[in-house]
Amino acid sequence: MNATALDWLPRFLTHLATERRLAAHTSVNYRRDLQRFVAFCDRQGIAHWRDVDAGHVRAFAAADFRAGQSPRSIQRRLSALRSFFEYLLRERVLVANPARGVQAPKAGRRLPETLDVDRMAQLLDAEPPGAETELGVRDKAIMELFYSSGLRLAELIGLQLHDVDLRDRTVRVTGKGNKTRIVPLGRQAAQALTKWLEQRPAMAPAGERALFVSRLGRPLSARTVQVRVAQWARHLGLGTRVHPHLFRHSFATHLLESSQDLRGVQELLGHANISTTQVYTHLDFQHLAKIYDAAHPRARRQAKKS
Repeated sequence: MNATALDWLPRFLTHLATERRLAAHTSVNYRRDLQRFVAFCDRQGIAHWRDVDAGHVRAFAAADFRAGQSPRSIQRRLSALRSFFEYLLRERVLVANPARGVQAPKAGRRLPETLDVDRMAQLLDAEPPGAETELGVRDKAIMELFYSSGLRLAELIGLQLHDVDLRDRTVRVTGKGNKTRIVPLGRQAAQALTKWLEQRPAMAPAGERALFVSRLGRPLSARTVQVRVAQWARHLGLGTRVHPHLFRHSFATHLLESSQDLRGVQELLGHANISTTQVYTHLDFQHLAKIYDAAHPRARRQAKKS
């Protein structure tokens, strides 16, 4: 690749961070995937992005597959390429997206792990060493909020003070694609947040707007949340690896089991496609068919006739 072509990579990564506001780890993955494709193009003697065609993209994916990469990894790399080429289309560098029609091998969809209601209660109701310290109060509020509102990790650490309305018990969340949604805040989560907000001034400097801060008063990092959640679970000896997304999986599963409202759970999770919600909540086709038969006007009329 020539220098002019390579100049578009940092511009695209800036676009991801400033316009699309993707999570930092997503941008890191995109950079790595695009660098791999640049190396592939160099081996093929491709000098500019306009010289790339669908055959090159297919060959890149096929080479990864032969090298033992999982279908899921190849899907992610193709997604990175599609997004990058769409950006080049917008900037009038390209007239077509060579990755648009290229498909990765089918990946098996793994059901997410969850904690059942009793074990989740055990985790949230526990008082491990340090639970009453400022850090412990913060960590309890984080976990209650994860489970109460089904937030992604990036959504939680991106929360600002003004995003939480304790009077209405709601949280304003900025999710993927910079889309915002309002989610309810459970009673126990509201209590935990109230307690944290009382402790927060001792840790946060004046003017800091992040809801959750580190012991140094800076906005909390994703890695810190992961480590603190895992430590809390280890103190309890749950025997299960506890991570932030486990709360989201459990939130969705428990809510759907109680309400059977698939569309409502989809909205609370901020999923663009209902198929994603189906996987998160362990739904199978038979359960979806029952929802259809019970809710669809044509299905109800047909059932009455039979």
